[in-house]
Amino acid sequence: MADQITITGIRGVGHHGVFDHERAEGQEFVVDVTLDVSTAAAAETDDLARTVDYGVVATAVHALIEGEPVDLIETLAERIADACLAFEAVACVAVTVHKPNAPIPVPFDDVTVRIVRGAV
Repeated sequence: MADQITITGIRGVGHHGVFDHERAEGQEFVVDVTLDVSTAAAAETDDLARTVDYGVVATAVHALIEGEPVDLIETLAERIADACLAFEAVACVAVTVHKPNAPIPVPFDDVTVRIVRGAV
């Protein structure tokens, strides 16, 4: 599918991680999603109901970032992908979870996990 809707930089404080201090203190996570969606019908009719409401998608992603803690950002990415694919118009989704404050003992800019789910 050639049409895509991308939302970048969805931020929230989550309590994800394997270490006790990550669970207790929380930290910022940033998520990018790219949704494969046919936009032709929506463009022709100018009707939001014929596409995916990216505001609703962003709200669902944010709720998962700030919701139930998981040990791995791989698990968080999978849950976000599942939530995005629950929208009927979404055929495929690419999810990138950023953990810029990961507990790594050397200087670094970011840690990301990127997954692609759905009909590729």
